[in-house]
Amino acid sequence: MFAWWGHRVVRFRWLVLLGGLALVLLGGTWGLGVFGALSGGGFEDPNSPSSRAHQRIEQELGRQDADLLVLYSSPTSTVDDPAFRDAVGRTLDGVRQRPEVASVRWPAPHLESTDRHATYAAIQLRQGDEDAKLVALDAVTPALSAPGLQTEVGGLIPFLRDANDQIESDIVRAELLSFPLLLILLVVIFRGLVAATTPLLVGVLAIFGGFVATRLLTEVTEVSTFAVNIITMLGLGMAIDYALFVVSRFREELAAGRGTPEAIATTLATAGRTVLVSGLTVALALASLLIFPMGFLRSMGWGGMAAVLVAMIAALTVLPALLAVLGPRVNALSLKRRPATGTSGAWERLARSVMRRPVWYAVAVVALLVVLAAPFLRARFGGFDERVLPEGTPSRTVTARIAAEFPGGTAAPIAVLVSGAPVPVAAAFVDRVAAVPDVTAARVAANRGESTLISVSYQGESSESRARDVVARIRALEPPAGAEVLVGGRTAADLDQLDTLGDRLPWMALLVGGVTVVLLFLAFGSLLLPVKAVAMNIVSIGASFGVVVWVFQDGHLADLLGFTPTGFLEPTDLILLLAVLFGLSTDYEVFLLSRVREEWDGTGDNTRSVAGGLQRTGGIITAAALLLIIVVGGFATGGTASIKMLGVGAVVAIVVDAVLVRALLVPATMRLLGRWNWWAPGPLARVYRRYGLRETAGRAPEQEPAPVR
Repeated sequence: MFAWWGHRVVRFRWLVLLGGLALVLLGGTWGLGVFGALSGGGFEDPNSPSSRAHQRIEQELGRQDADLLVLYSSPTSTVDDPAFRDAVGRTLDGVRQRPEVASVRWPAPHLESTDRHATYAAIQLRQGDEDAKLVALDAVTPALSAPGLQTEVGGLIPFLRDANDQIESDIVRAELLSFPLLLILLVVIFRGLVAATTPLLVGVLAIFGGFVATRLLTEVTEVSTFAVNIITMLGLGMAIDYALFVVSRFREELAAGRGTPEAIATTLATAGRTVLVSGLTVALALASLLIFPMGFLRSMGWGGMAAVLVAMIAALTVLPALLAVLGPRVNALSLKRRPATGTSGAWERLARSVMRRPVWYAVAVVALLVVLAAPFLRARFGGFDERVLPEGTPSRTVTARIAAEFPGGTAAPIAVLVSGAPVPVAAAFVDRVAAVPDVTAARVAANRGESTLISVSYQGESSESRARDVVARIRALEPPAGAEVLVGGRTAADLDQLDTLGDRLPWMALLVGGVTVVLLFLAFGSLLLPVKAVAMNIVSIGASFGVVVWVFQDGHLADLLGFTPTGFLEPTDLILLLAVLFGLSTDYEVFLLSRVREEWDGTGDNTRSVAGGLQRTGGIITAAALLLIIVVGGFATGGTASIKMLGVGAVVAIVVDAVLVRALLVPATMRLLGRWNWWAPGPLARVYRRYGLRETAGRAPEQEPAPVR
């Protein structure tokens, strides 16, 4: 099948290239509109108790959430000064008259700072989606400034605008940093300029194709603001990885004396088959995010799958078509011609050294990975907040000042709805809420009939465990007779999020592990190798998670990396990181084992096939790891803390995977397993012979396992 596809691509190469060009043009025009179609939410379970509380509050009392928090302050005047109060009052009277504004809450005692030098107004914009509210924000912002006072604008909609601006800036910076470094490294790897540019061309195609796919997704589902960074990073990284393997194998086939059509067919029958298995494995690992109800994770799943599949398809269509046009000219502008990699060399010697002492190597590597993973045992989890943005970002500054300077100490109070109780009964319940430990204030925020909304304040950040304990204690209170009590707000949503993630995580693990085992079995015909691959992925990811805790929870390297440590990790970021790293770890496993299987089919010698497979792929896997580190590192230099965490976690996993796991642990365990590496029970062996992805580069048919030598 793969060789047949190679011949078809050669035949229709110009048509395929025109299709790739059309995709780039579409992505560079319509696709770029994705930045205006993204959502800032999606972190909540729509079926959780906090979401039901939010819905009931809107049904019974009307919309209560503020879109904007406008902070007015003065270092010299206080809110008691007539000039201060008059300036704010006149400004907000004008704001109330604007067509974009639904309501303005000011003045009120809880809206005045404890030192009396600041006050803030809570503003609701007219109903509409987030795009409409962003437009309204731009229109109303000039009217918010009060003469003689410092004016700062925060809240959900300004946060969304700041996040969009930061992400666009991060993508531009990442591409400006990574592309020149990638080109230099690719020239060193390929020893030629023409060959070096081909992976970058595929990377550009993957980026613009990812924009198109994401824009299409926004037409049918909510896509998170932060998804574009992940989609671009995965699309570029996977495209360059896949292109590296395809181009390397094509040049190897040319060096072996094959003509261009035959070289393309053989390349797709070997490296192309591997790219297909890898792409499907990574995409299905990301598909595990779809089992979570949070829009953020679902959009990351859809977007990540789209990016990886676009990169995979480009590497199997546009890249072979380009190579068919170039032919031997792919080696033009070479710095130094070098023969194709043989079956002996430094990697082969390393593999044989490992296989002479497999137990020692395996124990040493596993011990090191356990040490790296150990910090994850003390991981703490908290919710998403404005600290994900850099210090000095206006929306973050407003939230921090309200938390530090105002009574109750939070810009995100806990919302308690008492439904079905008369006002005196609800008022008595307010006193019970106020007596809950760690509650600093409880007041009636709204009332209509027998529905009362209580706003509960507390010290510290809404994402801290202390705030979640307050939510749990309020939920544990006995409701008034005949009434129903629902607890919502950001902190309640964080608590519910942790419960939902904990419930769905085992299903995610089962799906990812099961899919990986099935795909790797179809690729290699072994039952033990897929299970071993899953186990190695777990220890590799564990090491990465341990480093993430040490850096981002404990705050080590915070100044160097430029983020604010919070003392906890946002759990959806870790779920996303888990899916991405599982796919990336399997990626290198597939590349190595594909060549080992090819050697095994030709020799039936376990030791020789492992050594030969590592010799032929060790340098390429190392080069691919370096290229991917540059891509991921470019995005980790951005200002968004969650993207930094994903970048650092991915870099650690890539290094561990390429250096410790694939170069040392895989040869050691394969030597210990011997010919059992390729064992499968009779019924499964028949399934593999009938449905397996077994096409190779003209090797001998599969042989019976031979004794390990």
